Amino acid sequence: MKENYFGLCHHLNLSFNSKKIINKLKIGIYSYYLSNGGRARITSLLLNYLNKIKIFRLYLFAIKTDSEKYEYYIEHDINRINLRNSSINKLIKEINKKKLDIFIFQNSNSTEIQSFNNLNNIKTIFYQHQSLFFWIYNNYTAFKSIYEAYRSSKYIVSLIHLENDYIFRKWGIESIFMNNFITYDLKRIIPSDLSYKNIIMIGRAENRLKRFKLGIYAMEYIIQEIPECEMKILSEFKKVDRLLKIIEALNLKYNIKFYGYTSTPEIFLNKVSLHIFPSISESFGLVLCETKIYGIPSIMLGLDYISIYKGGTINIYDDKVESIAKETIKILTNDKYKKILGNSARKSMYTMNNGLLLHKWIKLILSVYFGESYYEKLREEDKKISENKAKKILNSQLNLLKMRNSIFNNIKINNINNFTYMKNLEIKKHFIN
Repeated sequence: MKENYFGLCHHLNLSFNSKKIINKLKIGIYSYYLSNGGRARITSLLLNYLNKIKIFRLYLFAIKTDSEKYEYYIEHDINRINLRNSSINKLIKEINKKKLDIFIFQNSNSTEIQSFNNLNNIKTIFYQHQSLFFWIYNNYTAFKSIYEAYRSSKYIVSLIHLENDYIFRKWGIESIFMNNFITYDLKRIIPSDLSYKNIIMIGRAENRLKRFKLGIYAMEYIIQEIPECEMKILSEFKKVDRLLKIIEALNLKYNIKFYGYTSTPEIFLNKVSLHIFPSISESFGLVLCETKIYGIPSIMLGLDYISIYKGGTINIYDDKVESIAKETIKILTNDKYKKILGNSARKSMYTMNNGLLLHKWIKLILSVYFGESYYEKLREEDKKISENKAKKILNSQLNLLKMRNSIFNNIKINNINNFTYMKNLEIKKHFIN
């Protein structure tokens, strides 16, 4: 144990004032399940990467059993505790039984977050998987309570530079920036040759915030110029009746096909030339990451705050299906332009490195274990976006907020920077219908 610990510190150039670890650190993480979703996939990746580190003993706390269909793989020596129900008291009881040193909590529930803030015997890292815009668009009441709870939290992982580097500092939230692990080895992937006039949308089609209906409506215009164009939708079939009705009403059943959920979307990615990503909010965009690795261009709607938005992407700052269709036709009918975008998309992903990200997670865990001063030091080491860049991005998001809900018409950047102001806003209408 001593040899492993000091070897790790030497390799990562870490110094904790001669402090050492005698026993393996017990690290726990909570996930409702390990299938069908970006968070589940990232959980499995994080566990498997941390399992390579010999000073950690890992525990997964999950509701679903290990017989779940299409479950993402975790290594057999990772301890798994099946909770059988989602009670926060049950979870805390099981955590205390295992005498964990650090717990990674991924839920965005203010009451649950506060329950962990009140614990004195365990250090909790809150891993955010949604942007603040997700809550503003989806549930403003939850937005206010969640970020109030984060203001009382000591250790928070943020996936978004705009939030971590700028907004959270204004709000008094002490977070650290992380990217997510990427799911494919870039060097082993043969990119799509972009020869097909096919489009792909991937995700939970039933989720209204993913706004698959915008991509579907755009197809009515696209096939007028490209009759042979096909849209492939990779999603579970549950609760998609409203989308199927739209497809039927627009007479698009021969151009748009649902292929169901798959844990191996790569089998489709080598036969498409464009990815439409109409989500109203994201934090990292795992689907965007995967299509970019395959050298596939993407169309997005205003997502300029996620860390991988640049490179092979067209960002449209409105929600008009005509705009989506216009850009789609431009890409699919111009082979030279399409390949330039595809090359740019793939090239942009070379900056992502799972090995370096693992090193940062190790530093984070050890810093949290040894105390707040080490965590603060690690936070300050991060390279941050400039205030001017942050304000530029925030201004574009504020313009989108005003476009989508007139209640924000008189709000300025300084108002958003003031959490008390945001907390006192009364917004009952949700943005998505």
